Amino acid sequence: MVLVAHGSRDPRAAVATEALARAVRRARPDWLVRASYLDHAGPRPIDVLASVPASRAVLVPLLLTAAYHGRVDLPAVVREAESLPIEVTATDVLGPASPLLLAALCRRLSEAVSPGVDESCVLTAQQAGCVTHPGEGVTHWGGAPATGVLPGEGLLDGEGLLDGEGLLDGEGLLGGEGLLDGVVLASAGTRDEAARATVAEAAAALGRRLGLPAEVAYASGAGPSAGEAVARLREAGAQRVGMAAYFLAPGLLYDLAARTAREAGAITVAEPLAAAPELVRLVNARVEPALTGRLPIAA
Repeated sequence: MVLVAHGSRDPRAAVATEALARAVRRARPDWLVRASYLDHAGPRPIDVLASVPASRAVLVPLLLTAAYHGRVDLPAVVREAESLPIEVTATDVLGPASPLLLAALCRRLSEAVSPGVDESCVLTAQQAGCVTHPGEGVTHWGGAPATGVLPGEGLLDGEGLLDGEGLLDGEGLLGGEGLLDGVVLASAGTRDEAARATVAEAAAALGRRLGLPAEVAYASGAGPSAGEAVARLREAGAQRVGMAAYFLAPGLLYDLAARTAREAGAITVAEPLAAAPELVRLVNARVEPALTGRLPIAA
């Protein structure tokens, strides 16, 4: 498996990508997992493909939208790899708003609201769109509590959310009531209108899961900025607005979104998704359908 990240001049981005690669290796020690970068950092995907001792490889784009890098750069890598003695396929991007991705956003927001609380995925009893118990690593998404594995080999919505384990009920929620009364989903931004629409859909889905008014924000391109989105919620009556981060890794655009959100009055700002356990499961779930057998055993 070759993880394909955007790449950044900010060294923190590569650190986060390598952390995700290590987490995927721990989850799937039978897979040979490498990280690569489309820009700025190295190695490039084609160089990794040329160096791995494998006959097949799956490229997983560490992208949250199918904008330019997903539509143009990744297919170009696959075409270039046709000259190599290795069979290469590529998965879909990780976005937009799957249950696992929303669970990862909830986790990071909960960690920001209540520092030191690990394995948490919800904010209040009223915001019980996703529930995680410490140490269990499995999630129940809304509706009536479930007690067993869903049909389809323990998969929920095809994304391996359960990993063969049962769903949890709605107990063990984080904190008291009213921790947040509004949420902004901040992203890097793009000129691609279709990709922007998927981010807006993700913001709306996050708001529904949390039972909160939600706004979308973009750190680049056409607005609104995170600060403007926070201000809009506050003008509508919200007093405790949090910023969720639709970012896989830290960088200048994440820093800009976080700063403007705080300046506008956000009471908490979530960290990027990085190596959140739900993101590791999502990467694995993207790879599984691309396989007809086992990937090469890690050396």
